[in-house]
Amino acid sequence: MKEPDEVPSSRRELVEAELYEQASRLFAERGFAGTTLQHIADAMGITRPTLYYYVKSKEEILARLVTETTEGKANEVDRIRRDDTLDAPTKLRRISYVLAYSRASQPSRFMLLDRSVAHLPEPVAQRRQEIRQETLDSLVETVEKGITSGQFRPVNPLAAARAIYGMCSWVVNWYRPDGDQPPDEAAREITELAVAMVVQVPRRMPSNSGPQAAVALLRQDLSFLERVLDELNES
Repeated sequence: MKEPDEVPSSRRELVEAELYEQASRLFAERGFAGTTLQHIADAMGITRPTLYYYVKSKEEILARLVTETTEGKANEVDRIRRDDTLDAPTKLRRISYVLAYSRASQPSRFMLLDRSVAHLPEPVAQRRQEIRQETLDSLVETVEKGITSGQFRPVNPLAAARAIYGMCSWVVNWYRPDGDQPPDEAAREITELAVAMVVQVPRRMPSNSGPQAAVALLRQDLSFLERVLDELNES
């Protein structure tokens, strides 16, 4: 067999794609510690020496899987966050869709990430944590802007962001690729639920009759007014 540098790029890309797909599946099924390079070679139908032409260790495979899975998603979320042409509900809808769809379309990879954190090289683990925080910050910022614009209810932005992030992340625990629902449909449902958690109802009416219900609505309005004044004072 040709050495890696001699293998045509198109052939190499196909082999590597299969390698990482099989590795992510085995890591998710058997656990990182329970998977060997021989298991990966067997799943691909090649010999272990042939596998060494493409990777030198399973740690190298895991690090690349984590980087590819998290970096692309993070870049997309950041592009949405910085797009000033979008209002808060649209941003929240698009960010939530990216998070939910990435997990629904590649559940084995994200299950692998959750189960293999302890085996990640320190720089990769640190970057993964930074990306999680950046994503959460983007959600917090989006919710805050929606509250200030009056499009979202005066909720706790951090609590709302955590709830939305958790809901999108939980997709990997219940979504089944072999089921009746395609991943984009599952992601859209999660997205609409995320927006519904915070969106302002156009015509609010007290849920109950009497002065207490009216006072509750007034408190919401006061909370919203205080947040807007805080934003003005900070600007």
